[in-house]
Amino acid sequence: MAPRVVKQARAERTRAAVMLAAAEVFAENGFSGASVMKIADRAGVTLGGVYFHFRSKEELARAIVAGQPEFVVPPEGSHGLQRAIDVTRTWARQLAESPMLRAGARLVWEQDRFMPAGENSHQQWTGLMAADLQSAVDDGELKPEVDIQAIARMIVNACTGAQMHSYVETAHEDLVDRVEEIWRCLLPALGVSDECKGIKGIGRE
Repeated sequence: MAPRVVKQARAERTRAAVMLAAAEVFAENGFSGASVMKIADRAGVTLGGVYFHFRSKEELARAIVAGQPEFVVPPEGSHGLQRAIDVTRTWARQLAESPMLRAGARLVWEQDRFMPAGENSHQQWTGLMAADLQSAVDDGELKPEVDIQAIARMIVNACTGAQMHSYVETAHEDLVDRVEEIWRCLLPALGVSDECKGIKGIGRE
């Protein structure tokens, strides 16, 4: 293997180790309680190793928040309304196990400290959810008069609240149930009944 390729592979491994360590430290301590030194120690690298990839703690936090959707992969072939449901259920199921998702859940409360003005994870998730809901409208699963943006915001708001209360009450053990409950309450007002009969993942299969 060429030296340049070896060096690049090593740099990629270091960056991944720093990201994972940062996620763990942020999840445990929040943004304010985390430090670059703690992250470097957890990753087993020098401060220079961290700063080679990320210019600041703020940049690290932004990278983790921006990368959240990469760790929420719904089942292959999921589309439209089913995909919107699958994304929320996958997120709920993986939250307790994924340091990246746990960090995102913790960092959401301190976004004003590191996100640019006018940008936040709520907007990011709302945009992704709106795209799936629009596909559902195009496929005839949802009523055409549905306000896609409003519904997407409501789903993200509801899931955020469910995550917070689930953490306090059961350490996220019942988060999937809470997310399914959200959809059971929401679907009757949104779905075209004949198309929604085959929907999976809302606790009534």
